[in-house]
Amino acid sequence: MTDTPSTQTAQPKSVPTWRRALPPLIAAALVGVLGYTLLNPAKNVTTGGPLIGKPAPAFTLTSLDEVPVSLASLKGRPVVLNFWASWCGPCREEAPLFRELGAQQTANGAAILGILFQETKEQNARDFIKEYALAYPNLRDPGINTGVDYGVSGIPETVFIDRAGIVQHMDRGGLTRERLNVGLKKIGVKGL
Repeated sequence: MTDTPSTQTAQPKSVPTWRRALPPLIAAALVGVLGYTLLNPAKNVTTGGPLIGKPAPAFTLTSLDEVPVSLASLKGRPVVLNFWASWCGPCREEAPLFRELGAQQTANGAAILGILFQETKEQNARDFIKEYALAYPNLRDPGINTGVDYGVSGIPETVFIDRAGIVQHMDRGGLTRERLNVGLKKIGVKGL
């Protein structure tokens, strides 16, 4: 008996493995890119944030010299908060600017505060302060609660608060003289 086309059973064609795997791989890649984009929308943005135009979150922290410092005690003065750590390379690059700013601001009333963010060893922070001759208070932030309140996601981050206690500018990443001056201008402080 000869097979006719109507009596033959169709044999499914074998699909190469790479063709079966391609659609799930493309879908996974798209989900990965979308997830990354949604979770890191401001990776390359150096300024801005949800606190701009809002009252700065209150805090009372203790300096490395065991002196309590509160933001409320500085009301009426422009404030520059710099979140940093001794192990941070960009923090080292911007430290000379903060030394210069600290010397200048003593005369015109602006307050500069360093806030240690995930500092691994306090002695390293003390050595950093000594190395760069930083003459303003540097505060411990146990549990990084203040950093969280300010939305710090990495360091260095610098927050510029005006005389009324309103956040006017936030800068992420190591500051340059120009970027520091932008923040200072927004809080009414003469730049470097």
